[in-house]
Amino acid sequence: MKKLFLSLIVLGAGILFLLNMNTNIEELNCIEINPKGKPQYSVIWLHGLGANAHDFEDVAQQFSEQLTLPVKFILPNAPSIPVTINGGMVMPAWYDIIDLGSPRKYKQETVDTTVAQITQLIETEIKNGVPSEHIFLAGFSQGGAIAYHVGLRYPKKLAGIVALSTYLLLSEGGIEGLSEENKQIPIFKGHGITDPVIPIEMALKSKKLLEAEGYSIEWHEYEMPHSVHPDELTDLFQWLSARIN
Repeated sequence: MKKLFLSLIVLGAGILFLLNMNTNIEELNCIEINPKGKPQYSVIWLHGLGANAHDFEDVAQQFSEQLTLPVKFILPNAPSIPVTINGGMVMPAWYDIIDLGSPRKYKQETVDTTVAQITQLIETEIKNGVPSEHIFLAGFSQGGAIAYHVGLRYPKKLAGIVALSTYLLLSEGGIEGLSEENKQIPIFKGHGITDPVIPIEMALKSKKLLEAEGYSIEWHEYEMPHSVHPDELTDLFQWLSARIN
């Protein structure tokens, strides 16, 4: 009876995850890199704060050409919103950061809006014939935080999470709302040991929290600041290649 009760709670959380999406939510403008054949996999790749979808366009194009199976890359543009830590300046952002403490404080409603938009992108790929278990979520910095957030909670099995130079968005209760379907999700995590924007200690804290929940993480450290290292892209390509077959 207890197991049935817990199962109903998990099922209910998954349903609420989808029902919480605003059906009138504005669709994200995206760059799409389509393979020559019908896509068998999709990668939704989110840029960082103040950047745009062109940030990883060249990398996605290169990956698309080198992967053995047809993979579609979707690079969405974040909407422009006021960002508190930057004096309320309007800029491309996946959510509003209130302060730079550890953990970072953020406006939940801005995260909720982005979660709904990214979930919408996932559902579109599924409708287009790519099964959820063939869809990766990737992101850098703020985009990586959203990739973590959505991927760990999505109520259908996903292919993996790519978290570059990023951290977990934590509520007062820690990590909440995790889905059973993605308890075994593969996670690639890369971070710079001299990152002044998101200190590696924040990333390590996220790693420990995830491992305590039973997640397995492929962890990589690089001699770099808040950026992407060539070795990181090589490691990431190998990680993706091993899961796209």
